[in-house]
Amino acid sequence: MPDPTHTSADSDPAVDEHRLEQLITEAQTALPVELPALADRCAAALGLDSARIYLADLQQRLLVPIDEALDPLPVEGSSAGWAYRTVSPRVADAGDGLIVWMPLVDGAERLGVLAVQTAVLDGVLMRRSRMLASFFAMVISSKRAYSDWLTARTRTATMALPAEMLRAFLPPRTIGSSRCMSTAVLEPAYGIAGDAFDHSVVKDELHTMILDGMGHDLLAGLTTAVAMAAARNTRRSGGDDPAQVVGSIDQALAQWLPDHFCTGVLCRLQTKTGVLRWVNCGHPTPLLIRDERVLAGALDSPPQPPLGLASQFVATPRQVHETRLEPGDCVLLYTDGVVEARDADGEEFGLNRFTDFIIRSEAAGERPPEVLRLLIHAVLDYQRNELRDDTTILLFEWRPQHSPTSSQADSPTGRAGHGGNSINSVRPH
Repeated sequence: MPDPTHTSADSDPAVDEHRLEQLITEAQTALPVELPALADRCAAALGLDSARIYLADLQQRLLVPIDEALDPLPVEGSSAGWAYRTVSPRVADAGDGLIVWMPLVDGAERLGVLAVQTAVLDGVLMRRSRMLASFFAMVISSKRAYSDWLTARTRTATMALPAEMLRAFLPPRTIGSSRCMSTAVLEPAYGIAGDAFDHSVVKDELHTMILDGMGHDLLAGLTTAVAMAAARNTRRSGGDDPAQVVGSIDQALAQWLPDHFCTGVLCRLQTKTGVLRWVNCGHPTPLLIRDERVLAGALDSPPQPPLGLASQFVATPRQVHETRLEPGDCVLLYTDGVVEARDADGEEFGLNRFTDFIIRSEAAGERPPEVLRLLIHAVLDYQRNELRDDTTILLFEWRPQHSPTSSQADSPTGRAGHGGNSINSVRPH
């Protein structure tokens, strides 16, 4: 088998810049269904044999090729899945050459993997494989916003109408900056109705929100959608204070859906100082995890009415609470469907099992998006894949000590031990 660590002075052939310019221009107007052929042409222009694009399915169990002639690969137990889970390259023997599995990452959001096939591998070709993955991550991100075909490729079941409507409002699963990361998951993936999450980075602030609309029908989803729209409208109009945002949601629901309401928690984190301000409107208390333990009561607050009901019960503004996080702190927002999931004997998943799972996964070095992927699958398995209620989890982390490095292309969270810019860190498996 070829030695992937072999480096030769003659292994850096000149790249036809004019050809690359043509391919980049072509990518701007290419239909998503044309991307498999385009990926191969781009690979050839960089001295590689071929490239195949795989995207994670909605539940992050499969890596689905956008080439319809190929079969999906499991996230668990495959080299492709290892690259996706760890956000690090993986080299595998392909018999007549090597396959480099490169993570496809849009900022902090894991999209899937790129399978780059090459006869030999050295530092130059490794770098070009990484560049190719970065390029197609941007291409995929730009096209999936308007391509029903790309969206459909990542689905394995028919989606209910309430879920279709609500998912149209959701942001990417994971967002981040050099100082913070926020990631979320929700189930049932194809039947969600009233739960939702939102997160956004505005200059030096991270805004997060989790909502639980009452009921499990189209109106529950509509209530949540109106709440998200009101929050975003306020933020985008310059209103960054949690009290302003909550007030706009209360007003919008009272005006447009006066008989409907939702519970929720809204947070604003100053990413330079660690100051966290939050409002809890009838929702389960957020949890603060520090040094691998839950700080009981750290984010407790007096009860307030659900969103949309404030004007009926109180005449005073919403109470905003404040604390200061420490570097590395994680905050968990969740809906009650998480802890109330029951096994065959009727025993609840419970808060202790929930937090213990997250602490153990983080201690094992898993990144926050992978922690939540594993956790939501554990909740589904616990309830035999039949959730009685929507289940949504959002985790955000403050990490001001983190600074961008050359390994950040492989490790958007910057955690040590998972990156891989060195060819020696990606030997074939």
